[in-house]
Amino acid sequence: MAAIPTVWAVVVAAGGGLRFGGYKQFAVLGGREVVDWSLGAARRNCTGTVLVVPECMVVSYQGRANRVIAGGETRTASVAAGLGAVPEEAEVVVVHDAARPLAGEALWGQVISAVLDGADAAVPCLPVTDTIKQRGEDGRLATLDRSLLVASQTPQAFSAAAIRAAHATAAAEGRQATDDAALIESMGGRVVAVSGESSNLKLTEKLDLAVAEALLAAR
Repeated sequence: MAAIPTVWAVVVAAGGGLRFGGYKQFAVLGGREVVDWSLGAARRNCTGTVLVVPECMVVSYQGRANRVIAGGETRTASVAAGLGAVPEEAEVVVVHDAARPLAGEALWGQVISAVLDGADAAVPCLPVTDTIKQRGEDGRLATLDRSLLVASQTPQAFSAAAIRAAHATAAAEGRQATDDAALIESMGGRVVAVSGESSNLKLTEKLDLAVAEALLAAR
């Protein structure tokens, strides 16, 4: 019988939520904190979980995950800190934003399976429906071909070796990224897309919390 792969999740909940007006990841959604929805999905799909929170909350959130640690000043630094708490024997690492509490079970399974099938990284993506324009330094706008564009989401799954190497390189070069797949891309790694979910919204503003409540009620 083949051994069951060791999969760990890093749930990133260290952001300040400036546009939301506070810690959006600890707001109440459907009777639970937002972060608990994300942790629940991580536990059901992974061998272990690392929760990354603001330093002031490390003690109060102990027990919510296998390991609870303090984040850094940037998202990249917080993910790197989470990776440092993932056991060396982990084969796959899934990075998920706590502020995406509605990611479905199937989505977690898809990204993990894609990495187990040989990808360095797997990213949920949705087609772009708005017209996207790029603003130049002179203020002029240029319209991009949206048929070539996708919007990425989390959870994103990675070969543990690939994401560790990517973060080590980023740290050495002082680089930041808005998502971890970008670090794999910059190293020439194989990043594949899986179908994202329109309900997998990221809480950014107060209105998003009301939308998430409605989506939960619809389930």
